[in-house]
Amino acid sequence: MAVHDKIRLTGRLREGPRLGGALFIAGTGVRHNRAMPVTVEPRVAITWIERVAEGSRERIRDEVAIEEPLEIRVDGRPLAVTMRTPGHDEELAAGFLAGEGLIVGPADVAGIGLTEDLAANTVAVRTASGLRRDPADERSFHLSSSCGVCGKAALEHVRVALPSSPPGPPCPVEPKVVLRLPEESRRAQEAFARTGGLHATALFDSDGELLVLREDVGRHNAMDKAIGSMLLAGRHPLPGVVACLSGRVSFELVQKAALAGIAGIVAVGAPTSLAIELAEESGLFLCGFVREGSFNVYAGASSVGGA
Repeated sequence: MAVHDKIRLTGRLREGPRLGGALFIAGTGVRHNRAMPVTVEPRVAITWIERVAEGSRERIRDEVAIEEPLEIRVDGRPLAVTMRTPGHDEELAAGFLAGEGLIVGPADVAGIGLTEDLAANTVAVRTASGLRRDPADERSFHLSSSCGVCGKAALEHVRVALPSSPPGPPCPVEPKVVLRLPEESRRAQEAFARTGGLHATALFDSDGELLVLREDVGRHNAMDKAIGSMLLAGRHPLPGVVACLSGRVSFELVQKAALAGIAGIVAVGAPTSLAIELAEESGLFLCGFVREGSFNVYAGASSVGGA
């Protein structure tokens, strides 16, 4: 039985007294109507559910992932709104800007944090000398947690400038390393273990050592947070780094990886046709369906060692 299934059966938080149909969380002083989730930490809320199985029905608590909007302002002007899991918002903003080719490295960011008016669910970025291009005429950045930037009018608006030289790993990545990355990532996915509702992007060095892992309800947000973490730490681009994704691979995720100079992508799920095409064009290796001792190489086969 998976960890998150155990949580659904048993719950992790000690149940306090039930008062008038409300949920009382022991040790917090919080009484909450059972129809609405209550936040217990930035990424996790709990709610009452009805669990139905063959021949039985029971009322239990469940832990769910939190989803809230975040507005990204750049130099005082709103640029994008995304639905995300709260936490690491500064990293998300930095990674988003890098993933759209609007900044290219740490030197482009003069500051990042709360807005002057302390607006909730808003992060402000100050650039050193403006964005690398004006995105105003390209598209509006209204992102959902499920699909990232949607409704692009044409591919030329998507394929922003990529690094001139293909990233590629310094030496072929061994299959045993590819197979190990999803397992290492899963062990670090604390919020997923509790909720079963978050995607993850983990960044590894060429030897398979974990550098950073970030979780979010949006797979593109998880990658933005991971890349943004490295950028704000002064490390960007990321040659030789491998990204491990907990789900499928879309075009946008390959674009973000390519703009960060990442060597390749390892994913538990499948890539799309455009993701494969862009990986080939960008010189990334792309492995999908990495599970149960095997995987498929969709692009960059020469960057993956023999069996």
